[in-house]
Amino acid sequence: METYRGWLESNEARGPKNRMATTKTDPKLPLTANGKKAKLYEGLTREQLIQAYRVIYTSRRIDDREILLKRQQKIYFQMSGAGHEGIGVAAGVALKAGYDWFYPYYRDRALCLALGVQPYDMFLQGVGAADDPSSGGRQMPSHWSYPALNIVTQSSPTGSQILQAVGCAEGGRYLARHPKAAEIPAGAADYRQFKNVSFQGDEVTYVSLGDGTSSEGEFWEAMNAAALGKLPVIFCVEDNGYAISVPVEVQTAGGSISRLVSGFPNFHFEEVDGTDPVASYAAFSRATRYCREGHGPAFVHAHVIRPYSHSLSDDERLYRPDAERERDAQRDPVTRTQMFLLREGILDEKGINQLEKEVEAELQIAVDRALEALPPAPESILKFVYSPDVDPASSAFDTQPVVPDVPADGKKPAAKTMADLITATLRDEMKRDERIVIFGEDVADCSREEYLKRKLVKGKGGVFKLTFGLQNEFGPDRVFNAPLAEAAIVGRATGMATRGLKPVVEIQFFDYIWPAMMQIRDELSVIRWRSNNGFSCPVVIRVAIGGYLTGGAIYHSQCGESVFTHIPGLRVVFPSNSQDAAGLLRTAIRCDDPVLFLEHKRLYRESFGRAAYPGPDYMIPFGKAKIVHPGTDLTVITYGAVVPRALQAAQKLEREQGVKVELIDLRCLNPFDWDTIAESVSKTNRALVAYEDTLSWGYGAEIAARIADQLFDKLDAPVRRVAAKDVFVAYQPILEDAILPQPNDLFLAMKELSEY
Repeated sequence: METYRGWLESNEARGPKNRMATTKTDPKLPLTANGKKAKLYEGLTREQLIQAYRVIYTSRRIDDREILLKRQQKIYFQMSGAGHEGIGVAAGVALKAGYDWFYPYYRDRALCLALGVQPYDMFLQGVGAADDPSSGGRQMPSHWSYPALNIVTQSSPTGSQILQAVGCAEGGRYLARHPKAAEIPAGAADYRQFKNVSFQGDEVTYVSLGDGTSSEGEFWEAMNAAALGKLPVIFCVEDNGYAISVPVEVQTAGGSISRLVSGFPNFHFEEVDGTDPVASYAAFSRATRYCREGHGPAFVHAHVIRPYSHSLSDDERLYRPDAERERDAQRDPVTRTQMFLLREGILDEKGINQLEKEVEAELQIAVDRALEALPPAPESILKFVYSPDVDPASSAFDTQPVVPDVPADGKKPAAKTMADLITATLRDEMKRDERIVIFGEDVADCSREEYLKRKLVKGKGGVFKLTFGLQNEFGPDRVFNAPLAEAAIVGRATGMATRGLKPVVEIQFFDYIWPAMMQIRDELSVIRWRSNNGFSCPVVIRVAIGGYLTGGAIYHSQCGESVFTHIPGLRVVFPSNSQDAAGLLRTAIRCDDPVLFLEHKRLYRESFGRAAYPGPDYMIPFGKAKIVHPGTDLTVITYGAVVPRALQAAQKLEREQGVKVELIDLRCLNPFDWDTIAESVSKTNRALVAYEDTLSWGYGAEIAARIADQLFDKLDAPVRRVAAKDVFVAYQPILEDAILPQPNDLFLAMKELSEY
């Protein structure tokens, strides 16, 4: 009996072109015993059809075994792929494991089996075993992750994988155009050491979804991006007519997603009976060929059935009558493929029975082994929240600034703004690392390149001009504008980073980051942990944040960093001055974790904190605070734009009252420097936490709580906080000043605390 891995190897040996071939185009048809050319079925041989049925039957019986195990309380969840086996096996034969890239969804059991996943691996996921290759017991069953096969870790929010698939395709195409980017330079001490990258010139990215998921906005953002870029992505909508209990006519206007997407340019479209593996293979062969040849993306709309409930937690009899379910049963891909094999004389009844017995015996062995597998150790829970290989808080990221030479005339070089040094850092890092790509809304100099070439325009380079000149210098492959879609910016970047690039993307204003929250919270931050270190995505997200703008109002002035410091797996950085911004940004780019890099808009061109460029290798470790003003009487902990205001207040208090304030600039919010805080508070015995976000539930509340919890016996006064009022930032400057913490607010709080 040929195993699934054996079948995978034979598929790979055939190569993508032969596997796409149809009866009309294959010049090398196999011969029968009498020397005649054997009949092909849309390019599939008899042996392939037998193996396809083996996968289809195996997939269904794994579902059945899992349902039984769930009822026996031996596994904890069950999600069925029943009814989707025909389209899944077709995709698995048309595409190549370990060559193409796959972003499947939870019904794609047959696809994964066709690509080479073993039933035992799936049962390990069901029992949550330590040896589960998808997640080590961290993800529920039917959430596939197999790095060796290029099956990328999957999550539960419907549709969040689609934008990543687009980014993965972009990454593959970029590497094909810039092959040196895949190399690891000698002596490279950064994320690239642990991100080996291979690529194929004609690789295709597959992404699948249910019909209900096509209602998600991210689906449409992904379709748009794929069409714009003519990317080699196959979108497969597996339409079983229901999104849990909601029927397709309630989800999709007109009842057909094919009609709705038909206007997208550059696409190849297929609509097929997904319960028929032969017709499905033909559709996928055409779609795959179109993508491999570089024409653009493809869309396969597969009509399938769902003979079982949405999951074992659902009972479809509550909303589907027996007559409807019986109609679906007549199109069941298991019986349909079985009857096809009998009708075509490919297998007789005895052969089918023998195949099914072999599968049953194989599954019994797999189940028995899985039930004996050890669970993960409780102490393993914190492994792979962050990179185990690159520690951005380590001394490796602690370098000294380069002191610029003093010219002959004795004049020191002009100090540069934070904006200047961020731009300089981006430029030097792009020179150093060809994997870096920069994109977002308005970040390019000009998308209509002919205007730049003809010098008709100077170029924009971001609304704050921090990326000005980078497109001109590095080209439109590396610096480009994205559609106005924040989820798409972060989702595509996540796919690129998973593929091996280092995207440094920009969200124009922090106030508009929320459409990307699903991608940040449920994907970017957790991919490494949920895949048990199988995949990683070290994206840098630059975001302009904060108020004190005079006229910024509600939607250009907010803070809210505590929402993101609450997310495990995400580094959060918030510099207050030029030199720190340069050093911390370089650390963010070279580290192996996703980083949210917050840039305060008011500080971009402030006179406070200007400095000379510290050189192309200057870095600051994450989680290392800076004592801006040493003192002995009171500790003030802050960051961002409150730093210069707190410094002004501290200097005034020392002049007028003789109180010496120790002012700590955290610089990095996750991780943060608890040791410096603890040492200072233990010395001064008083602590004030100041921050620009709202007082209640803000970032400073956690610092204050930690001080009260761990340093209570060191305190001579209650821990105080100064922050914004619990309200949105207003437009009128008088109101803005009343809402945000001002130097006088800080002065009064420091004075009161020192006198306690």
